[in-house]
Amino acid sequence: MNFLRFSDLCAQGRVAGQRVFIRADLNVPQDANGAITEDTRVRASVPCIQMALDAGAAVMVTSHLGRPTEGAFNPADTLAPVAERLGALLGREVKLVTHWLDGVAVAPGQVVLLENCRVNVGEKKNDEALSRKMAGLCDIFVHDAFGTAHRAEASTYGIAQFAKIACAGPLLAAEMDAISKALLAPKRPLVAIVAGSKVSTKLTILQSLAANVDQLIVGGGIANTFMLAAGLNIGKSLAEPDLLDQAKAVIAAMQARGAAVPIPTDVVTAKTFAPDAVANVKAATDVADDDLILDIGPQTAQRLAAQLKQAGTIVRNGPVGVFEFAAFENGTKVIAHAIAESSAFSIAGGGDTLAAIAKYGIESNMGYISTGGGAFLEVLEGKTLPAFEVLTRRALG
Repeated sequence: MNFLRFSDLCAQGRVAGQRVFIRADLNVPQDANGAITEDTRVRASVPCIQMALDAGAAVMVTSHLGRPTEGAFNPADTLAPVAERLGALLGREVKLVTHWLDGVAVAPGQVVLLENCRVNVGEKKNDEALSRKMAGLCDIFVHDAFGTAHRAEASTYGIAQFAKIACAGPLLAAEMDAISKALLAPKRPLVAIVAGSKVSTKLTILQSLAANVDQLIVGGGIANTFMLAAGLNIGKSLAEPDLLDQAKAVIAAMQARGAAVPIPTDVVTAKTFAPDAVANVKAATDVADDDLILDIGPQTAQRLAAQLKQAGTIVRNGPVGVFEFAAFENGTKVIAHAIAESSAFSIAGGGDTLAAIAKYGIESNMGYISTGGGAFLEVLEGKTLPAFEVLTRRALG
């Protein structure tokens, strides 16, 4: 992807004295009193803001927080706790500015936080008048919020259309680079792991990947549906029998390209879904009518691990079993370590995936860990994200 990078503008000396508007993702969890309970997103926003300050810019930052009603500000919607935390991380005061659309007083070397952008009427619908008003506040617009890259809103898309200069901040640029490397120009074999409870929530992802990957590993409830499509008994396991035709179509599409969807040859079952349930390893052909499949078996895990170690690129979304329960975590753990030991470029995204990566301590062995959630899933679906489209178009002039 061809796009303008904020880091390049800074290196070229084009930022000094300029008014820089950064769209960050500061949507952090809070407790009942409004205190921030987890500040990863705030910490992740600091490099871009510091880069702008070091380059001599007058810096404005905004973000959404929660789901406010446009035009009706509620105290619970305020970014005040974020301003305080951001100030502590930057080691300077970060003033919170309300009613900022008609103008912002900020000097070079200063940074202000603009109150919750989703309170502005027209934000979600990407209102042109609102977008132009935001664009008029700055000389340079910096999109650094991948978590919002799949939304065409005024503060993420409209402003990028009308700002004098529109570019990607370091967080967004890293996501764009990783996605390009993994999906647009991958080193082969390209292996994708797609897991989760339901085929229906990831059907378009499976269909899109089936046209591109060399191997499509499915896990969780999705794998159960594919096992059912392959004619295996899955007992009372979570599955979607009404989507068997779609599962068969994905298998057929892969086979037509000489690729594969590996079906588990052994599984780990239990009679109940509970942390203390008794685990039984059995052949996939021996699943009883009252069994719940809660993990792939050790034979299947080792076979998939061997294939992952030979991959050129690995895309991962979802754990292959109920890794939260010790008796049913082996498949997810074996695959995690196989990815860590592989020389492949690996990119992973999704909440459960990130939790599994953290649990097995392989963060440093991943090529890239995406924090985008919905945006990452839409990329896997083969969609062009609005943020990518507009920044690429602006880079072309």
